[in-house]
Amino acid sequence: MGARRNVAVVGVALSDCGRVDDATPYALHAQAARRALADAGLDRSLVDGFASAGLGTLAPVEVAAYLGLRPTWIDSTSVGGSTWEVMAAHAADAIAAGHARAVLLAYGSTARADVRAGRRTGTLSFGTRGPSQFEVPYGHTLIAKYAMAARRHMIEYGTTIEQLAQVAVQARANAALNPEAMFRTPVTVDEVLAGPMIADPFTKLHCCVRSDGGAAVLLAAEEYVRDCRTAPVWVLGSGEHVSHAALSDWPDFTVSPAAVSGRLAFERAGVRPDEMDLAEIYDAFTYMTLMTLEDLGFCGKGEGGAFVEKGRLRVGGGGLPVNTDGGGLSAQHPGMRGLFLLVEAVRQLRGEAGENRQVRRADGTLPRLAVASGTGGWFCSSGTVVLGVG
Repeated sequence: MGARRNVAVVGVALSDCGRVDDATPYALHAQAARRALADAGLDRSLVDGFASAGLGTLAPVEVAAYLGLRPTWIDSTSVGGSTWEVMAAHAADAIAAGHARAVLLAYGSTARADVRAGRRTGTLSFGTRGPSQFEVPYGHTLIAKYAMAARRHMIEYGTTIEQLAQVAVQARANAALNPEAMFRTPVTVDEVLAGPMIADPFTKLHCCVRSDGGAAVLLAAEEYVRDCRTAPVWVLGSGEHVSHAALSDWPDFTVSPAAVSGRLAFERAGVRPDEMDLAEIYDAFTYMTLMTLEDLGFCGKGEGGAFVEKGRLRVGGGGLPVNTDGGGLSAQHPGMRGLFLLVEAVRQLRGEAGENRQVRRADGTLPRLAVASGTGGWFCSSGTVVLGVG
């Protein structure tokens, strides 16, 4: 076997997002894919790998056919919100090993439009088969499982509901800087706490928005970087981990699988958490952000509440900018949002986030290192990717 090749993200894009009532999920896949290819400037004939999940019976087959692709490398790994970080890791490994030249990751969903049109209902449960059959009779909804975990952290470490609310407040502050965000009006801690109760302790603004939208990311081998329109963002390291299937199997409600995937990603990248210029973290609920920050090593276990206070997650807040587009809590959340984390991280590292939202280092230069970490199920799985420039 020859030497392993370096791998870069060379194209990223979003489809129309937010409120999209006149498009199918396939159309959103295609729109994001076309835009990502245009962003890269790479000839589509070089794309010989494709990965997708969440649509149709045979996602990578059906969506690839819709896009007019005939890939020789495919992936349909589906592990909820961590799907796309895990897929990006698999794609990077395949390219590095010479199994593909360029791999396109694409996602699209009309989750919001489908509910409004009565084509589907809100997702309250993943079903009653397998391990779930032992928990469903007790009435757990997906949101309730996250709420129970948050309550455990509050009991164990004294984390307050005001600290959790700060995550939502700062996500909205970042969204206010993003013209593509679904909700941009600033909110206060009191407004978060005063909202309707969804699952104790979560009020409405502790929970992600429901939107439509799609995203695409194109990865390529190092020899094709010179043919691209954009500067490369290199995949430096990645990690993945699964920790439990049922909530009753979870050893510790205060530790997520990001504790393992993050450690692996940083070790393989040869960098430390404190070297990161920004972090894009899956945030279906405020507690996900807080616990993932701890598990990635940005603060100690139980210290997440103090870490998120005083605006440290905001762009320009003097700490660690987190979810710089507004995240799933305010920008968009059409389902498995992990691909959006990668898009935003790449835009930030390329200096393309816009004058108001662009992260800069203390010396005024552009960021050089970012981490994207996705979480799936009820903290069942995690994928973490470290990206860098230069």
